[in-house]
Amino acid sequence: MVELDKETKDMVSFITFIIPEFAEAYKMNKPEGFRYLEKYGGLDYINENWWALHTDNPKYALRSIFKICKRNGGYL
Repeated sequence: MVELDKETKDMVSFITFIIPEFAEAYKMNKPEGFRYLEKYGGLDYINENWWALHTDNPKYALRSIFKICKRNGGYL
C-alpha cells in the first residue's frame, strides 16, 4: 500500500469537502457539481489554489470558485 504524504492527504481532504459544498450551495447534485467545476475551470482552480482556499472561510472559498467558473463561461 502506498502511503500519501500529509500535504497530499490535506489536499484530497479539502477537495472531497469543497466539491459537495459547491454543489449544495448552487443547488446541484454532486455529479452535476463536479461536471460544472470541470467544465468551467473550477477544478483546475481548486487544484492550483487549494492551500489558500482551505484556510479561508468555506463561504468565501466557494465564492472565489464561483467567480472563476463564471469568468470561464459558467452560467450560475
